[in-house]
Amino acid sequence: MSKRAKQRQIAASSRRASRKAWLGIGVALVTVLGVGIAVFAGRSDQAATQVSVAASDTGAAPDGAVLPVVDVYKDPTCGCCSKWVEHLEAAGFTVRTTDTGDLAEFKTKHNVPALVRSCHTALVDGYVMEGHVPAADVQRFLRERPANVAGLGVPGMPIGSPGMEVAGTQAQRYDVIAFAKDGSTRVFATH
Repeated sequence: MSKRAKQRQIAASSRRASRKAWLGIGVALVTVLGVGIAVFAGRSDQAATQVSVAASDTGAAPDGAVLPVVDVYKDPTCGCCSKWVEHLEAAGFTVRTTDTGDLAEFKTKHNVPALVRSCHTALVDGYVMEGHVPAADVQRFLRERPANVAGLGVPGMPIGSPGMEVAGTQAQRYDVIAFAKDGSTRVFATH
């Protein structure tokens, strides 16, 4: 066998091994995902609801102000939603979370405009908070209670917003949008 033929044979063998390795990784990932889905699918609706509530029905902000309970509705598999919940709790809010698979209907029921929608929706003191709204903006909104405003939203999932922090990545500039029940919007804050 010529030197060139041996090199081709070694290269072909190497590609096959590399393909097999990637195929093995792919099969492992599909297996892990399949097991995770099967475990979740086997849970009852009651078990799919997670509630995280402190001893009282209200929390306290670091400045001692009493804060209302925040009810968060999120997809059960969304990690950034859970991080946003932790962000609110760190700011003194008491948070109850409900995992649900049908957020679109819930958002429509609560008049969240399509352009403001994100991955989770929260209800607090009669208002709607959509997506990764910073706790400081929620607190300011609850102090000011702007007229004719149904809630606040951060459209999409901007990097650097609460729950969307990525180490080593510069935060994106984003707006917190105030929205009315009629769908009209305005910028409430910019970060």
